[in-house]
Amino acid sequence: MDCTLEESAQSAESLVLQGQGFPGDGGEDGLSEIFQLLQMDVVYEHREEEACPANSATWRSKNVQRKQRHWERIVSSKKSKRKQEKERSKAKHTEHPGSCPQHSKRFLKALTKEKLLEAKHSGPRLCVDLSMTHHMSKKELSRLAGQIRRLYGSNKKASRPFWICLTGFSTDSPLYEECLRMNDGFSAYLLDVTEEDCFSLFPLETLVYLTPDSQQALEDIDPNTVYIIGGLVDESIQKKVTFQKAREYSVKTARLPIQEYMVKRQNEKNYHSEILAINQVFDVLSTYFETHNWPEALKKGVSPGKGYILRNSME
Repeated sequence: MDCTLEESAQSAESLVLQGQGFPGDGGEDGLSEIFQLLQMDVVYEHREEEACPANSATWRSKNVQRKQRHWERIVSSKKSKRKQEKERSKAKHTEHPGSCPQHSKRFLKALTKEKLLEAKHSGPRLCVDLSMTHHMSKKELSRLAGQIRRLYGSNKKASRPFWICLTGFSTDSPLYEECLRMNDGFSAYLLDVTEEDCFSLFPLETLVYLTPDSQQALEDIDPNTVYIIGGLVDESIQKKVTFQKAREYSVKTARLPIQEYMVKRQNEKNYHSEILAINQVFDVLSTYFETHNWPEALKKGVSPGKGYILRNSME
């Protein structure tokens, strides 16, 4: 049928070239003949489709078949590559039988969930006191939301995670909206979110408020103690706000042992600060809880920009 179409097109082209298809040159009959030829081809094509629909479908699907063959080659190539990867992985484990097998993302996600839920019942608790955020600017709220995201991310990766409680945290507050905007999956975080204040949520004797203004250095982490971090950022920090709040409720306080294990480093701005972001405080606590090594923990959480270095670095 495609040959017939081609011959008809050639006949029509021949008539045009011979001048038979142009009105005004006595070509009206020629033009009519061209249309008749084309009409005959259409009728013939239609009849052939009715008589042999399978052949017509085959003819019309050549392009589809070509694309399908191309796709099949791609799928076959991917299967071959996966098979080769499995064979290489199998050979690697055979050569190194003591190596750890690679787990799927689903397995790792389930393992993380199990560890976090276990920490809820047996691990230490960490409260982020968010009851003082009503005076914070939009920029400060955004920074705090980012710190909460990093804190939660570090806790998920920890081999011995804490159970996190965000207290004094209203779901209709600007901070909550900022957390939803900045943190993917925030509403599904495995932690507690409550409007209650940390001082009414737990027995007061189990609380330790971590504040840089405390005179008592934190010596160890007790799984039966609830540790509190003030949800503030550098721009909004006022001296002794968290310390005074802890004293108001007669709650014990402690500071990270920066003075005991670190020294001030000389710098151009003569800047030294023991005030850390909430995720930095958590990194120190989490690392110490895993290693029981304060120098290593402080090195993990206290950035060089704070103006402190470990004592042994001076030797």
